Amino acid sequence: MIKKLTALALCLCFFTALFTACASDKKGSDAAESVQNEPAIPSDDSSFVLSYSQSDSLNPYESKAQNNQILSQLVFESLFDIDDSFSATLNIASGYEYTNSKTLAVTIPDNLTFSDGAALTADDITYSFRQAAESSGWGSSLSDISSCNAASSTVIEFHLKHRNHYAHNLLIFPIISRNSENSRFPIGNGRYYFAEENGETVLKASQNETFSPHFTTIHLENITAADSIDNAVNIGNISLAFRDLSRDSSKKIEANCKTVNINNLVYIGINNKSGITSNTYIRKAISLAVSRETLVKSAYGNYAKAATALFNPDFELSTTEIFEKDANTAAAKQAVSQSGIANPSLSILVNSTNSDRVACAKLVSRQLEETGFSVNLIYADTYEKYESRITKEQFDLYIGEIKITSDMSLRPFFAENGNAHFGIDTEKCTAGKAYEDYLNGEEELGAVLLAFSEEMPYIPLLYRQGMICFSKEMNGDMQGTASDCFKNIENWYFKTA
Repeated sequence: MIKKLTALALCLCFFTALFTACASDKKGSDAAESVQNEPAIPSDDSSFVLSYSQSDSLNPYESKAQNNQILSQLVFESLFDIDDSFSATLNIASGYEYTNSKTLAVTIPDNLTFSDGAALTADDITYSFRQAAESSGWGSSLSDISSCNAASSTVIEFHLKHRNHYAHNLLIFPIISRNSENSRFPIGNGRYYFAEENGETVLKASQNETFSPHFTTIHLENITAADSIDNAVNIGNISLAFRDLSRDSSKKIEANCKTVNINNLVYIGINNKSGITSNTYIRKAISLAVSRETLVKSAYGNYAKAATALFNPDFELSTTEIFEKDANTAAAKQAVSQSGIANPSLSILVNSTNSDRVACAKLVSRQLEETGFSVNLIYADTYEKYESRITKEQFDLYIGEIKITSDMSLRPFFAENGNAHFGIDTEKCTAGKAYEDYLNGEEELGAVLLAFSEEMPYIPLLYRQGMICFSKEMNGDMQGTASDCFKNIENWYFKTA
């Protein structure tokens, strides 16, 4: 009897398994058929349009127009990429090593080629570096690299003027073929290359096993004025534009937008050498009186981040905050009292041609007045007049802005030839000395932060942000950054009817 029951059970199991397998096969077949029936996204050689300046060069080291510079992100690659947190990742480079305190060796693969099929070697890297170092757009960011040489066909040595553990962050300049010098269409090894098609300049996709975009051709529309570019992306005449929001951050954009980090610091420059601002307590009081968060929201329309640390808040060295987002009026008044200066009075210099900085200066003035300062705003009606007063150190305070290089160097403030050192006594500045000792490995970062907090040689306020504007008809997860507006372009496509 038990044997019969066992046999019956086995039969039931067999038939259950058989029908389950059939159902599973049917389900798998239906799923595969569903995938096969999904319409493929067709190649598109007509819909994607970018602006460019026809009268400007397409060479990344000669171009002056921002839209041409943005195009170079598609045509030329760099040794490293910088992400939204200002961390460097390998791009063309396959590795790097600091062989001594002032030498950085970078390795590239031995099978790289340009879009024309020519080999890309270390000699092309050294050629590109020299072009970049001599250019107006890249020269200042590479000024702390004295030279580079090809140690072999795949190894490039960069020689540094100073010890710098973040020097590889600077190697984001475009790599250009030596053979394209004086060429109308300079040659890179990027995702696209310049070409002429039916009498117009276009970008053609460099399709290969690692890059197969839907947009096989990108058309270029000659638009030069910034306002015209904004209007063109608003109405869909062009598909994408980058706005650095250097002015008029409140201007309405009707296209889709993605905010991206840029490393532009807005700060209060202070005359440490004369007047009441030579008093350390007064400088501390000014920093405490300012609401950085209010400046972000009101003067910069939330397209900025409060500077709560010495470096960009998204950078890895900014874990320790030394500035408050909001004003601490009580502490500011106490610092004024400690200064021994009754009824403190000062002036703020601002460039009146920049509406965002004017709004910033007015807010700072109001916040200082709430602390007990008497404030006079001085408007320079041209940038030249503004710059002249700063270089002659004819100010108490000024609202300044500087693009910090990707290695987060503070030398522009602390070096005698730095372009933001005005008002700071670089020989006596204890924060500057601590910073140099930190770079040389003789001090910890904490010593720099402490010295800066005690001395307050200048006051970081906020880091501005930029914006990638793109057509509402575009699909695909937009992952662009300021250094690569076209990141993951291979996934983008336009909606079809």
